[in-house]
Amino acid sequence: MRLVVAFALVAAVTAATTGALTFREARTGVLQQSQDAVIELLRTQVTRLAPELAFPPDRAELGRFAAEVAGAEPSGAWRVLAAYRGQEATSEPGDPFEELTPALRRAVDAKSATVFQRVNRADHTALVVGMSVAFTSATSPNWPLSGLQVFLTVPQTTEQAYVDALVTAVQRAAVPALVLAVLLALLAARGVLRPVRALRHATRSIAEGRLDTRLAVNGSDELAELSHTFNETAAALEETVAELRGMEARARRFAADVSHELRTPLAAMSAVTDVLDEDAAGLDPDTATAVRLISEETVKLARLVDDLMEISRFDAGAAVLHLDEIDLAESLRRTLASRGWTDTVDARLPQPDALRGRVDPRRLDVVVANLVGNALRHGARPVRLRLYEDDRPGAERWAVIEVLDAGPGIPDSVLPHVFERFYKSDAARSRTEGSGLGLAITEENVRMHGGAVRAANRPEGGAVFTVELPLRRDESGQEARP
Repeated sequence: MRLVVAFALVAAVTAATTGALTFREARTGVLQQSQDAVIELLRTQVTRLAPELAFPPDRAELGRFAAEVAGAEPSGAWRVLAAYRGQEATSEPGDPFEELTPALRRAVDAKSATVFQRVNRADHTALVVGMSVAFTSATSPNWPLSGLQVFLTVPQTTEQAYVDALVTAVQRAAVPALVLAVLLALLAARGVLRPVRALRHATRSIAEGRLDTRLAVNGSDELAELSHTFNETAAALEETVAELRGMEARARRFAADVSHELRTPLAAMSAVTDVLDEDAAGLDPDTATAVRLISEETVKLARLVDDLMEISRFDAGAAVLHLDEIDLAESLRRTLASRGWTDTVDARLPQPDALRGRVDPRRLDVVVANLVGNALRHGARPVRLRLYEDDRPGAERWAVIEVLDAGPGIPDSVLPHVFERFYKSDAARSRTEGSGLGLAITEENVRMHGGAVRAANRPEGGAVFTVELPLRRDESGQEARP
């Protein structure tokens, strides 16, 4: 649009300037030609008729002379005034000769040359010519004035028509010039914007992950150089991303391999620590303490290995959902009971079969256990677990799970990072009871269900974790209902 407007403005200014200059020169030429022709014809007539005039002429003689001079113009447009020492007569009796100005009279009185003036009236423009008639002399180089003055006025109707026609022609020529300018602007814009649009589409394609996108380089102008630079940048980016993806894949494979290899010795270690725990009561205090410490650390290590393997499955895209229609409230009660939290957590759940949905029971258990365990470890009692249906607009129904505690809450600087892997809000704390992957695994499990999880602080104090899960339809297309 800017190119079109610029071309149109340039064309308009050029057409206006050219038209104005052409109009001025043509108008000057038309008027000059008409003026020269009138003056030349007037001189011829005066030169021919003046010798026949009796001197000193009276008023009647001046009238006859003016009429004869005016009759030299075939169209009868001339009006002549003859004056001799205070006496005046016009070619048309009673003609006021209003076009004759005092300035022109003074100019004729002061000069022996022919003078002229264009006079604008309300309805027309007239050319007024004045001259003094001199006697011829064979002996004197200066021709003495006879005292006779002749004034002529002629309307410039024809010349004005020529000028009007010229203005019309200029105006008509400006419209095709503007149309041509717009067409040229569109062609230029198309030539300029085509590679720009291609660059925009290619950039969007790169942003969408298609790193093999390249532009065709045509020509050697700035746009071609830009396309060449884009191709080089895209190639470098593709190479870097491929290298990073390879490193990431190797890192994931390494974590998965290490986790897998650790499971066998950990299983043996867990079996040994179980035996040692049973015999710890019969050991001396120091040995019993060491045995219990080894047992606790083995449990933590086994949990860490399990979490690493779970994260590896998420990263590899190998995690799958095994959906089943269940009573959500009953599933949450089993999660609390299996971990001994029934009396510790204030559970506010719907009645049996009041809220059902198609979810993966194992992953829902992991989600609730991680959130409740996190609240018990890092928050303060009472810890509350809530489950309810969200009545939001739309056809899809949602189940909401909330875990609330009465602790100090989560610092604002920590909130954006609580679901990151191995993130710890206290950098000085080298050891924690968890693996640092629980909330990350929770987020991945919720995301697999098509839901969302978020963390926030309660106005009255404490943290709240909210899980939103869509209540999926069963295979018949009906809501999962009791």
